[in-house]
Amino acid sequence: MTYVLAIDQGTTSSRAILFNGEMEPVAQAQEEFAQHYPRSGWVEHDPHDLWNTTVATCRGAIENAGIEASEITAIGITNQRETVVVWDKVTGEPIHNAIVWQDRRTADMCRELRDAGHAQMIKDRTGLLLDPYFSSTKLKWLLDTVDGARARAEKGELLFGTVDSFLIWKLTNGAVHATDASNAARTMLYDIHKGRWSQTICDVLDIPMQMLPEVKDCAADFGVTPAALLGADIPIYGVAGDQQAATIGQACFEPGMLKSTYGTGCFVLLNTGDTPVVSQNNLLTTIAYQLDGKPTYALEGSIFIAGAVVQWLRDGLQIIESAAQTQALAEQADPHQNVVMVPAFVGLGAPYWNAECRGAMFGLTRASGPAEFAKASLESVGYQTRDLLEAMASDWQSTGTQPILRVDGGMAASDWAMQFLSDINGACVDRPKIRETTAVGVAWLAGMRAGVYPKQQEFAAAWACDTQFEPHMDADVRATKYAAWKRAVQATMLF
Repeated sequence: MTYVLAIDQGTTSSRAILFNGEMEPVAQAQEEFAQHYPRSGWVEHDPHDLWNTTVATCRGAIENAGIEASEITAIGITNQRETVVVWDKVTGEPIHNAIVWQDRRTADMCRELRDAGHAQMIKDRTGLLLDPYFSSTKLKWLLDTVDGARARAEKGELLFGTVDSFLIWKLTNGAVHATDASNAARTMLYDIHKGRWSQTICDVLDIPMQMLPEVKDCAADFGVTPAALLGADIPIYGVAGDQQAATIGQACFEPGMLKSTYGTGCFVLLNTGDTPVVSQNNLLTTIAYQLDGKPTYALEGSIFIAGAVVQWLRDGLQIIESAAQTQALAEQADPHQNVVMVPAFVGLGAPYWNAECRGAMFGLTRASGPAEFAKASLESVGYQTRDLLEAMASDWQSTGTQPILRVDGGMAASDWAMQFLSDINGACVDRPKIRETTAVGVAWLAGMRAGVYPKQQEFAAAWACDTQFEPHMDADVRATKYAAWKRAVQATMLF
C-alpha cells in the first residue's frame, strides 16, 4: 500500500487526512485552536498553535491509520490564504501573532494608498482590489509596528510567508523558504501576468524583497520532512491555497467550470483558462493553479462570513451547541417572518468590498427567536453566493458559457442550506461524493507529482456527484426575497 498525507491548515482548525492509492480518505485527525481578537475587527492566531496542531494531527492521522510513516509517498499542504506570519530566519520564532485574512486593521492604510493613486497599479499587476483582506498591508503593518522589525528585515534576518510557507519552513527544518503560485497570487505583492514578485509594489509598501519566499508550481519539490518529525523522510510535493485546492479537488479544469466552498467564509472560483479576465464587478482576478510553469486563471468572489455565522450562533448567541442543530432550527422557523441577516461582522467582501460596515438584522418581530435567527443565518450564505454568481455571470457573459456549480466545505453538508442555495439562485447545485475537496486537491497534486495518482484528465473523469439540488422556489418569491436582501445590504453599508 502507498499513502499520501494531506495537511489542511484552516482558519479555525488544523487537519491531516491520509489518502490511499485510490485517492480514498482512510484516516484523519483534527484539532481546533484559539482565535484571538485584540480589538474590534482584528483577528490573530498564535503561529505556535498553527505549527503544533499541524504536527499533532499528522501524527494522529498516521496513528489512526495504523500504518508506518515510511508507507507515505508524499505530503500535500493546503492552507488558509492571505494570513501573514513573519519569523526569525535562524530560530524560526515568530515576531508577532499571525494576522489572519479576516483582519481589518489596515483599512486606513488601504484608504491612504488608494488616495495616493496606487489602487489601479496594484489591480493591474495582482488582479486584486486594494483591501485589508490581502497579505501585503498586514506585512507592512508588522514591519511598521513591531519594534526593530523593519531594521531586522532589511538586514535579512526575517522571513515572510503565508501559512503554507511557514509550515514548509518548519517541516523542512528551515531548509526551504517557498510558496506556490496560488498562494503568492493572494499576497497583493505578486504580478500574476509576469509570474514574479512586483518590485514596484514592494517599493510602494517599503517591503524588503529578500523576505519573500521562492514561488513554485502547485506540484513541485518543496523539500523533505525529516524522519525525526513524522517517522520517515517524506517529500512535500503539492501546495495550494485552500480555495484553489478545492477548485482542483472539484476537477474544475475547464474554462467555465465553477466551485463554491463553504468554510469559515465562502469562496467562489470560476475557471477562465489561460486568460486573466478583468472584472467589471469588483471580483478578483487570480491564479487557480499553476502546473508545468503555466498558470490557469480564475475569477474569484470572496465572502468573509459563511460557516462563521453558525459559529456565532453557537459561541456568541449560544442558541445552539453544534452546527448540526442549525438545520433543524431553520426548519422550525415561522414561514411568515422574513428576517434578513447581513453577517458583516468584519465588513463585506465581494462584490461590495466595504471594510467599515458591520452586521445587522432586519425584520425582527416579538415572535422572532432562535429558529428565525438560524434560518436567517443560513439564508445569508445563499444570498451572498447569489451576489457573487450574478457578478460572475456579468463578467463571463461574453463567452456564452453557463457555469457549472459544484459545492463543498462544511456547510455543504446541510441539505437545507444547499436547497436554499439552489432555490435563491434558480440553478442546480451539485454536491460531490467526496466532500473533502480541499484535501483531495492537494493530495492529488502531491500524489500526481510522485507518480502514484493519475494525470489531470483521468482524475477529472473520476469526479462523482452525490446529490444534485434542483430549484423549487417560485420565481416571484425568489425575486421578493432577494430584493429584501439587497435593501438590507444597502442599509447596512449606510449605517
